[in-house]
Amino acid sequence: MPLLFIIIPLVELYFIIVVGEAIGAFWTVILVILTAVIGVNLLRVQGMSTLAKAQRNMAQGQIPAMEMMEGIALAVAGVLLITPGFITDTLGFLCLIPASRQAIIRYLMTKGRVRTGFSAGPGGFQQGQNRSSESEPHDTARPKVGRTIEGEYHRED
Repeated sequence: MPLLFIIIPLVELYFIIVVGEAIGAFWTVILVILTAVIGVNLLRVQGMSTLAKAQRNMAQGQIPAMEMMEGIALAVAGVLLITPGFITDTLGFLCLIPASRQAIIRYLMTKGRVRTGFSAGPGGFQQGQNRSSESEPHDTARPKVGRTIEGEYHRED
């Protein structure tokens, strides 16, 4: 991972020099600034749209899980768009397109497992029972659903 912090800037610098030789240094700087400005404006619009979707889901009593993941992807997109360079801008713009952003999120969610220090069982949440992905077989089937207790409630203020 630390190697990426060396390789990515060097590759970005190489492409900036190549583009600068092709269209000139002035236009290259203008292009880098323009992509950052356009990207930040698109980021603002997409962020507000994602926030509105999350609020709609919460108003309907649903957990806005995908919207939360999209928020993280949009934060990454913002960092990538502010970073000068054409490769990071391309990756940032991919995170701004809703279809590609959701495809990336789904791909990452199928490849990784979340490890926490808590597990939910019949007795509620218990600390210290996390399992690593190596000790469990990878199950591609739907997750097992626990027991649901239905009921009604009345709010009294």
